Amino acid sequence: MKRRTLLLSALGAVGGLSALVVGWGVLPARSRLGSPDLMLPTQGDVALNGWIKIAADGSVVLAMPRSEMGQGVHTALAMLVAEELDVPLARVRLEQAGADKIYGNVAMLLGSLPFHPLESEDGNQATKVKVGQWVVGKIARELGIDATGGSSTIADAWEPLRNAAATARASLLGAAAAQWKLPAQELRVKDGVVSHTSGKIAHYGELAAAAAGTAPGTVTVKDRKDWKLIGQPAPRTDIPAKTNGTAQFGLDVRLPGMLYAQARMAPMLGGTVASIDSKIALAMPGVERLITLDAVGGSTAGFAVVGKTTWHARQAAQAVDAKWQQRAQGALDTAQIEAQLLAALQPGAGNTFFEKGKAADAESQAARKVEATYFAPYLAHATMEPMNCTAQVKDGKVDIWAPTQVPQMARAMAAKVAGVDVDKVTLHTTLLGGGFGRRLDVDFVAQAVRVAMECGGKPVQLGWSREEDTTHDFYRPMHVATLHAAVDAQGTVSSLRIQSAGDAISPRWMERGLPALAGPVDMPDKTTAEGLFDLPYDFANQHMSHVATRMGVPVGFWRSVGHSHNAFFSESFMDELAFETKQDPVAFRTALLKDAPRYLAVLKLAADKSQWGTPLPAGRARGVALHESFGSIVAEVAEVSLQDGKPRVHRVVVAVDCGTVVNPNTVAQQMESAVIFGLTAALYSKIDIKDGAVQQTSFPNYPMVMLAQAPVVETWIVPSTRAPAGVGEPGVPPLAPAVANALFVLMGKRARRLPLVA
Repeated sequence: MKRRTLLLSALGAVGGLSALVVGWGVLPARSRLGSPDLMLPTQGDVALNGWIKIAADGSVVLAMPRSEMGQGVHTALAMLVAEELDVPLARVRLEQAGADKIYGNVAMLLGSLPFHPLESEDGNQATKVKVGQWVVGKIARELGIDATGGSSTIADAWEPLRNAAATARASLLGAAAAQWKLPAQELRVKDGVVSHTSGKIAHYGELAAAAAGTAPGTVTVKDRKDWKLIGQPAPRTDIPAKTNGTAQFGLDVRLPGMLYAQARMAPMLGGTVASIDSKIALAMPGVERLITLDAVGGSTAGFAVVGKTTWHARQAAQAVDAKWQQRAQGALDTAQIEAQLLAALQPGAGNTFFEKGKAADAESQAARKVEATYFAPYLAHATMEPMNCTAQVKDGKVDIWAPTQVPQMARAMAAKVAGVDVDKVTLHTTLLGGGFGRRLDVDFVAQAVRVAMECGGKPVQLGWSREEDTTHDFYRPMHVATLHAAVDAQGTVSSLRIQSAGDAISPRWMERGLPALAGPVDMPDKTTAEGLFDLPYDFANQHMSHVATRMGVPVGFWRSVGHSHNAFFSESFMDELAFETKQDPVAFRTALLKDAPRYLAVLKLAADKSQWGTPLPAGRARGVALHESFGSIVAEVAEVSLQDGKPRVHRVVVAVDCGTVVNPNTVAQQMESAVIFGLTAALYSKIDIKDGAVQQTSFPNYPMVMLAQAPVVETWIVPSTRAPAGVGEPGVPPLAPAVANALFVLMGKRARRLPLVA
């Protein structure tokens, strides 16, 4: 059987995934230029391919397929284009990309693949993972699944976007050469102006019409030594609008005649409506109507009240006398779920993601064993902007204004709810007031369209309160893990065995978000075990497995996904092993990384910059953690003390190898963001469910790190010529274990449960 046929057969055999296989193809970078027809027609602009237009004044318009949620991708992608076209960054403006497979990326389906049918040439399990990622990613791209997530934006755009800009530049130079009857190689470009020593000169806008439709031959992107913009600090292009208030987030949308709706859902997850008494609510001033909401897109059933203002809608929604009933399967409870997860950790249970040597034999022959069980809770996303969407259904067409990470999935969901073809749906992607994976789901889009269908063609902005947002999230799954190590008579760790248990995210996300899938999807999911099956440490014997569960709690992608808790498990245990073998934590890791020079360089940089091993003020300790996620390696050293018996993190030193850096300012900002985000989760965050209802409702009982508690964060970047890798998420995973490891030094007691503060 041919390799491609084998891979396709493997995917097609897994439940509803067969629908995804149809039409699968490979889109190399040069095939992702796209037709100029993909660019939105604008008076005076000339499209040169599916990514690039030239305005009459010579400025450049970039089709932007990714969502900006604070990570700086609008600036970074514009930098790639400005570099290849030799224009100032300020001369690149953005236009929302349309719907086409050239804009699709590999971000969100990488973790969803059936390992067992996929055999690599060398039979190595880690290679199977990479092969599966490649296959599913190509399917995602062919279908135009354009997700902003997985820290994949720069990595995915690195080749195709530079190629598109370089091709546009070649066409413009070709047009000038033809008009001036001069060799193209004699022309020069500076700041978007083409010139020749003879005195001939023209800016891009004057050449665009002639350049349109030309097909330059072989085009190469700039050599690294010729870069003027890539790698240099650049200010974020979105900051001025966010500062002066002109930036448009989802809740900023205002349309003529717009109504406002407030959603209210059953307080228990998966609950349904038993009865609704809306007489008082509908009699209130400014209230238009009440609309019931089914459980669409994974949401919990409930209702929405429509009013003339947000205030009218919210007050009326609270005035509705609603009776609710539990889901048919019974009430969810986190204490019971934890017990079930622990019970699932049975010998031999689960999918084996990685195996090397004979871990069981090494344990049976061990001089002593080290064992530990670690716990990670459900977590909410707690984005600063709660879920919202504005929708208008009129004349057989649907318009939606949404802060979404998955534009085409949002369009598909809107079409499904409204009963129209997807080409009848127009999406306007706004800025996102935080995403972190929550806006990879489109339940709020489905609700908004459902409400708009009942409002006579008027636009309606549906919003969630903070309480609804916290209690009806798609949560990071609760996971538990048991870690076992064997230490031989010489004091060497001879084996490492890890077994974890918890819900898989990717199959559930695909079931609720992809209309092409009909029925359940069940397959091994990389995200459950990532950061465990791919450890860099050179233990002679290893075995990594995961027991995938289905507990009934709605789960979703949370910043850094499985890495967020798996790094806590593995890197805390590395410190346990260092202690058991009487070694310094950095020295212990260093000895296991002799064949991993990239990891060693990152670890050494973090240790050096944090002055590892030097004395600290009394009452302070350092902890270290090292982890790779989304192609980037990050080491963090946390400097911690105890104040009133609680952890206080004073300083975090971050070292990162993320490949080629487009904008070092953004790297530093994202590491700082990740540290604060990770510290909030490490110290405070957990979601408890009792009698089916989430107990945490808002920031008073789901707190965040405050400004006064924020540590000093230092970011150090390892120089690299590799292609860019992720930045938005890789800084999160090492934070919790680094803090936990420092706390062990302070207290002599190992923290194996998150959050670290009860």
